[in-house]
Amino acid sequence: MKNKNLKPYVEVVAALIWDKDRFLISQRPANKTRALLWEFVGGKVEKGESKEEALIRECLEELAIDIVVDSVFTEVTHDYPDITVHLTLFNSRIVDGQLTLLEHNAMAWITPKEIENYDFCPADKVILERIKALWNK
Repeated sequence: MKNKNLKPYVEVVAALIWDKDRFLISQRPANKTRALLWEFVGGKVEKGESKEEALIRECLEELAIDIVVDSVFTEVTHDYPDITVHLTLFNSRIVDGQLTLLEHNAMAWITPKEIENYDFCPADKVILERIKALWNK
């Protein structure tokens, strides 16, 4: 959706994928907006797709993995200068494929204690605080 007075509003989905005490993050490509910032793997929901379908497609396109999408971990709306995103983060798990960088600059498995070592997209910061709070209980 777009009009002259409003910036674009985009539905975005992302995967929270855990491996024991670590979760997967990826670094945005240098040639995209918010270049080289870290984020959860995912992307835009295309017309006619469910959020779950979009997330499965994005993980396949970006990392060559098949995932199972489980429950919603959280949702966040964030206003960037150029766009407003509504991000739905799903608990997800890898069921097939070998992690392969097809679009991102890098990927990493990190613990909640290591979050501070990475420069994340602003929309993810509220989510990361929630992960840290749950981890520290």
